[in-house]
Amino acid sequence: MSRRIIGFNSIVIILFAVFTGISLIFEFSYGLGIFRQFTSFSADMFKIIPCVFVLIGLFEVWVKKETIERNFGPESGALGYLWAILLAGTVVGGLYVAFPVAYSLYKKGARWSKVLTYLGAAANCRIPLTVFEASFVGIKFTIIRMSVALPLIIFSSVLLGRYFEKKRYNPEMCSSKI
Repeated sequence: MSRRIIGFNSIVIILFAVFTGISLIFEFSYGLGIFRQFTSFSADMFKIIPCVFVLIGLFEVWVKKETIERNFGPESGALGYLWAILLAGTVVGGLYVAFPVAYSLYKKGARWSKVLTYLGAAANCRIPLTVFEASFVGIKFTIIRMSVALPLIIFSSVLLGRYFEKKRYNPEMCSSKI
């Protein structure tokens, strides 16, 4: 299975390189635009990823497993969701940072529902994003959106978390197949 995935990824990379080369030769504007966006995105990623690795490393070392279990584990109750939302609100760098932190939370004993709440809130409720949104579309819209989004994030996280726990889902089993 993993050879098939690696082979598919290689084919996609080769096709992209061929498409880019043809676009450069024939000055195909859409292809050149795609290439410019790809290089811009790649440059942004290379700026962010080293910082993300450092922050995740510090999180792994500085935050104790007992702290995560107490605040995000099975006994944390409704307060665990509040902690997940507050932690997600401070995420800088978007989901590039949120996914590794979520994995670290899971490894340190957080319940699935709290991890999924953290991911949903990191995608929707980051403080810089919320301030930016409020300045453009208004505080009333932002409050309405947050008051609708947060309960839905928690509700769907609880349902999906129960499903994962019932199926005894382990993300480490999936990562070895890729």
